[in-house]
Amino acid sequence: MAAAGAAGGCGRMLEEDRDQTYENVLAEIQSFELPIEATLRSVYDDQPNAHMRFMEKLEACIRNHDKEIEKMCNFHHQGFVDAITELLKVRTDAEKLKVQVTDTNRRFQDAGKEVVVQTEDIIRCRIQQRNITTVVEKLQLCLPVLEMYSKLKEQMSAKRYYSALKTMEQLENVYFPRVSQYRFCQLMIENLPKLRENIKEISMSDLKDFLESIRKHSDKIGETAMKQAQQQKTFSVALQKQNNVKFGKNIYINDRISEQRHETLLKHALEEEDENEEEVLTVQELVDFSPVYRCLHIYSALGNEETFENYYRKQRKKQARLVLQPQSNMHETVDGYRRYFTQIVGFFVVEDHILHVTQGLVTRAYTDELWNMALSKIIAVLRAHSSYCTDPDLVLELKNLIVIFADTLQGYGFPVNRLFDLLFEIRDQYSETLLKKWAGVFRDIFEEDNYSPIPVANEEEYKIIISKFPFQDPDLEKQSFPKKFPMSQSVPHIYIQVKEFIYASLKFSESLHRSSTEIDDMLRKSTNLLLTRTLSSCLLNLIRKPHIGLTELVQIIINTTHLEQACKYLEDFITNITNISQETVHTTRLYGLSTFKDARHAAEGEIYTKLNQKIDEFVQLADYDWTMSEPNGRASGYLMDLINFLRSIFQVFTHLPGKVAQTACMSACQHLSTALMQMLLDSELKQISMGAVQQFNLDVIQCELFASSEPVPGFQGDTLQLAFIDLRQLLDLFMVWDWSTYLADYGQPASKYLRVNPNTALTLLEKVHRGIKDTNKKNNIFAQFRKNDRDKQKLIETVVKQLRSLVNGMSQHT
Repeated sequence: MAAAGAAGGCGRMLEEDRDQTYENVLAEIQSFELPIEATLRSVYDDQPNAHMRFMEKLEACIRNHDKEIEKMCNFHHQGFVDAITELLKVRTDAEKLKVQVTDTNRRFQDAGKEVVVQTEDIIRCRIQQRNITTVVEKLQLCLPVLEMYSKLKEQMSAKRYYSALKTMEQLENVYFPRVSQYRFCQLMIENLPKLRENIKEISMSDLKDFLESIRKHSDKIGETAMKQAQQQKTFSVALQKQNNVKFGKNIYINDRISEQRHETLLKHALEEEDENEEEVLTVQELVDFSPVYRCLHIYSALGNEETFENYYRKQRKKQARLVLQPQSNMHETVDGYRRYFTQIVGFFVVEDHILHVTQGLVTRAYTDELWNMALSKIIAVLRAHSSYCTDPDLVLELKNLIVIFADTLQGYGFPVNRLFDLLFEIRDQYSETLLKKWAGVFRDIFEEDNYSPIPVANEEEYKIIISKFPFQDPDLEKQSFPKKFPMSQSVPHIYIQVKEFIYASLKFSESLHRSSTEIDDMLRKSTNLLLTRTLSSCLLNLIRKPHIGLTELVQIIINTTHLEQACKYLEDFITNITNISQETVHTTRLYGLSTFKDARHAAEGEIYTKLNQKIDEFVQLADYDWTMSEPNGRASGYLMDLINFLRSIFQVFTHLPGKVAQTACMSACQHLSTALMQMLLDSELKQISMGAVQQFNLDVIQCELFASSEPVPGFQGDTLQLAFIDLRQLLDLFMVWDWSTYLADYGQPASKYLRVNPNTALTLLEKVHRGIKDTNKKNNIFAQFRKNDRDKQKLIETVVKQLRSLVNGMSQHT
């Protein structure tokens, strides 16, 4: 029972739960707030046949609601009836009111037709007014755009392209955005790129014209710049020289320069500067740079500045290569070099101006690179073309042009040290051309000289020579007029030309910014080259010329002596120019002393040679009868002529230094002795008679008498006669026929015939033997049977054998 009760209780609880669930579902359906589908699905998905129970609950709920509605209608029914009754009463009044309202409306409509018409007119006017206002506003918005575009067109027509670009920027950034919806604006926008491209083309064309113009006018620009630099330098140098003179400083003061000249130079420089002050033009006045500025601004505004810079630099590099290319005949005239330099200066003056007036178009690194390239090319060109220059005046003018060229570009900030280094190379070449020129000058002087002492008839002529050449001789000064200088005309002329050479060398050193010590060293080295190479070569060539005789050679020796003495005056001359003392440690000495000594020694040697040649010429005139039986009793004619010639020549030698004359005399006597000895020993001479030996002895006696007469003073004792000692002992041996003494004393220091060589005696004895045989045959066919002749022949044969044994012994000993 308890269990059944419990089960019944549980059933009741479940039943109550389901009823509550249905109540909730109905409440949800009535609320219409939640979706009904989910609610219904929950009913049908709960349990099978559960919807039947739900329908029952739903119907019960509907019945309840119907009852409530019925109650409410019953409650309000009387009020409803009263309201209907009132409405029926009002309907009549409402119909009347409707009729009245309809009539009023009709009349109102009829009365408002005109108002409607006027109102429509007003509305239409208001619309037009609004449209006009809108148009005015739009036009006011578009007019500035059109005005700016018109301004753009005017600027394009007036070639104000940079302003036109700025106007385009304003149009694009300010004005076009306001009216971008209009078609005309789109047309304008589409046209702007074309205008920009047109501006670029026009500005580039102007730039090309500008580049072509400055290429054509670069020489004029460079000429003006170099002229300005030269005027400034001339004025500075003149002012500096005047200051140095004023404060007592010596700068290259010599007999050509004086204080008055400095003042004149300064005055001239000032006058020239005043005259040219109005004529001096700047590079801006010579060249219109506006195309460059305009093109640069245009490309900068277009954002293509880098493109423009690259194009400009590329074109200028091409022009630089053209400018640096010289003409093939540039080295022939100074105008060719000047044109070359002015074009280069003009090019870099323009670049320097562009560098300083523009921002970034040309940089210092670019100009330095361009200048270094150009400088290397310039140096190579000048080095090549200057090597063809053979005229020192042209080389000097080239140097002056290079200095002005370097000073001009240095004023614009370009380094020019390499150009001055090149000038040192050209200086060596200048020295070579000077040496060649002065070689011709010296040759002309030697050709025109008469090689005789300079005669002076009066004091004026004497002073003229003294002013040209530093000659000092108290004895000559005491002599009365007319008198003669010991040297010939070539000496003062050579001295003057050496000084002119120093002046010419000095000209090259001007404006090279070198110290006095360096200039002094250069002058001395150049002068040394002139003396040791050029003048020495000319002297040696002169001495060796065939037509130069003994008299001329004697005069040349005298001339070189005086030129040697004048070298100290040349050193003083250089010292006065450079103001560098000769006692300075590094001062180079002149080598003129050795030069003139060498020339003098060469002349002396040539004297000895020509004197010997002359002796040979006289000896070749000898015509001995080697078969004569008796001598003529007097010396041969050729020998007397030779002795007379030697006497006259040695009288001329009195002007030579003593040792030279003595050496020449000794050399002549020795050569004559040797020639006579060779005549006796000539292999073609087969036999000699004793008469011929006696005649030859007479000639040798004349030679000995000549030697003993002291033709040249200064010989001690019989020194000169010793030149003939070999001949004398040989002839004495044959004249006396003292063979026993010769053979007995041979090899003894005190031998009477010490200088007679056995071979020489043998050769001559054989010739004499053959001569005796031949004479005997001619005189008497039976002479061979005479006892004396047979004995003499036997003696000769015996002596010959002994001499041969001596000769053989000498050869074996050797």
